[in-house]
Amino acid sequence: MSKTVSLAKRRGFVFPGSEIYGGQAGVYDYGPHGVELLNNLKKAFWKANVYDKENYFGLDSGMFKHPRVWEASGHTAGFSDPIVECRDTQTRLRVDKELEAVGVTADEKMSVDELQVLFDEHKDEIAQRNNLSGNFTPVRAFNLLVQSNLGDFTGAGTDPVYLPGEACQGIYLNYKNIVDSMSPRLPFGVVQIGKAFRNEISPRNWLFRTREFEQADTQLFIKPNENKEAYEQLKQERLDWYVSLGIKPENLRFKQHENVAFYASDAWDIEYNFPSMGWDELEGVHDRTDYDLKQHMEFSGTDLTYLDPETNERYIPWILETSVGLGRMFAAVLADAYHEEDLGEGNSRTVLKLHPDLAPYRVAVSPLLKNKPQLVEKAREVFTLLKAEFGNVAWDDNGNVGKRYRRQDEIGTPHCVTIDFDTLGEEDPAHKDTVTVRDRDTGEQQRVAVAELVEFLK
Repeated sequence: MSKTVSLAKRRGFVFPGSEIYGGQAGVYDYGPHGVELLNNLKKAFWKANVYDKENYFGLDSGMFKHPRVWEASGHTAGFSDPIVECRDTQTRLRVDKELEAVGVTADEKMSVDELQVLFDEHKDEIAQRNNLSGNFTPVRAFNLLVQSNLGDFTGAGTDPVYLPGEACQGIYLNYKNIVDSMSPRLPFGVVQIGKAFRNEISPRNWLFRTREFEQADTQLFIKPNENKEAYEQLKQERLDWYVSLGIKPENLRFKQHENVAFYASDAWDIEYNFPSMGWDELEGVHDRTDYDLKQHMEFSGTDLTYLDPETNERYIPWILETSVGLGRMFAAVLADAYHEEDLGEGNSRTVLKLHPDLAPYRVAVSPLLKNKPQLVEKAREVFTLLKAEFGNVAWDDNGNVGKRYRRQDEIGTPHCVTIDFDTLGEEDPAHKDTVTVRDRDTGEQQRVAVAELVEFLK
């Protein structure tokens, strides 16, 4: 994974947050190429889950919510991780992950006392792997919600307002509004891409576990007890979508939770085989039954039942959820696309074999020589033509053609178009108004007429 991280920094995909001040743990910035890849992932997600489906609706809810929302959802009481601290170095460790690293299963339903027993049994091993003395504080629960002072002008903090620990709560809060305004029939879905914040004890593994991130969620509202078949169909649909992005099927798998979270009756992860990290969660698919709407109905006092127009019966819909952190999705797509190829005779190249719809640039345009005005002028014409069609088109005249190809390979640009003397008809009149098009994945080149170029690249 270190090679992917290095390339991401070098080629403008991802930068450490606040780097000139020494960085901010668990926060990253998406650079010029990274934000294009991220936006393309969002577009692909939105197309697959809103535009390509019937009876699915988009939503963009506000980040700040009434404090009681997080009481109803269970986050103020149960959204915590177990933590210990080395008294000598003030190093904080997340207990369940440290136990997992030494081969001991610890799930989120275990009490602090149960975790303390396991931690004491393996304390020396954990201390050794982290180069610590072993002088640890007792295990305690650490709430991950990030508190703000929004609207608190007294500083008393009596009614704390939290940044969202998960983005999906906005969907449940607007469920009634969507039913009233859109008049959907069950089953119907709501889709949102939103920010979430977690005060992670030990953010790590690049974009995999951060303190600020975006989540892409779908919530499918269904009739009670009609969850089993729909749940299996949803799981397979989500796995197939990642394959459609170009991720190798052998790097994806399902894993069922042995002990589910407080809000779910069943939960499966789509896992990705991250380089150097191994298998870990990419996306969660959860059967939440009626937990969320029932909780918000109780805490808000608002009737959230659904009136079935066919039976005239009122009931609380059940919910099937998919939820993925876009940082994890980004990391998986980038890692899967990363290739190092031996070209022979001591030469090699690094290339990102991104799906064309995800690549930061659809195509790069170059004049063979940047000091020949007639080549530059023609190249500019071609650049303008392609930019009007595709938008995300790169102009690259830095260095020789070989270096440009290598640079665009590392950015993941599917095709490079070069305007040369043949384009001008100086060497072979038959090639006038044709360009050289190089394929990123194969390295093969072919002549294509400018008039046919747009259709060729689509």
